[in-house]
Amino acid sequence: MKLFSYTKNKKYGVGILNPQNNAQFVDVTDLDPSFGTQMESLVTLDQHPKLLAALGRATSKQFQNIADVHFELPIANPPKLICLGLNYADHAKEGGNAKPEYPSFFIRVNTSMTPHHSPIVRPKASTKLDYEAELAVIIGKKAKHLTPGNALDCIFGYSCFNDGSLRDFQRKTSQWTIGKNFDATGGFGPWIVTADELPAGASGLRIQSRLNGKIMQDANTHDFLWDVKEALCLITECITLMPGDVIITGTPAGVGYARTQPVWMQPGDICEIEIEGIGTLSNSIVDE
Repeated sequence: MKLFSYTKNKKYGVGILNPQNNAQFVDVTDLDPSFGTQMESLVTLDQHPKLLAALGRATSKQFQNIADVHFELPIANPPKLICLGLNYADHAKEGGNAKPEYPSFFIRVNTSMTPHHSPIVRPKASTKLDYEAELAVIIGKKAKHLTPGNALDCIFGYSCFNDGSLRDFQRKTSQWTIGKNFDATGGFGPWIVTADELPAGASGLRIQSRLNGKIMQDANTHDFLWDVKEALCLITECITLMPGDVIITGTPAGVGYARTQPVWMQPGDICEIEIEGIGTLSNSIVDE
């Protein structure tokens, strides 16, 4: 299933794409009013079979045109948004870093996100706004002290993320957090693809960023230094994960700051993040 949050005629809802026609969707409350209108209550593993069964009962009259909706953040208020840095060897190398012995973890805040087809905002404070194509992992049940044998069992689904970064602010201190948390700099969406539709751990998926149609990053999730399973084991050694938490898994080589002539996202640009089997996240760039 592909689930997304949206507004239409000032009404907030959660939709599921028609498996036979991704130009159509059905609102979950039209399938069963008890599902409600908030994604946070649906991204739990016990809801998955209920949603799937309800979708199977949908009639043609219940489907709507997706072109009529405004996309919202798939999860507007995740309990936690945990990011990995330097999770591709080629990206670590282009930034002048040796292969790390441990991931560089940092946190994003909810106000730093912006949904599909909404703008990424270049702030007043800096012009050094960089793109980063990343896989997002959505947690579906409480998890602590995961092992390689059970780590993937806590995943509800996956999405696309653009970890927009203000590089000068990122490097003001040894901690990256401030450069990663300017308002509306992190694109997230367009939807959540449930884990059963993708390879285990979302491995082997092509991942790209495109700026105004030009390919900037082109890699594969098989190239993670710490794959999804390993990352979840490391995180839950320290932190209890909860349904709705989002894990952002790092970006490959090709980012703007590492180029001979640095490339920064500018107002009027369109940045796309595409991950095989998931979809394409698209954001325009505007000035604050």
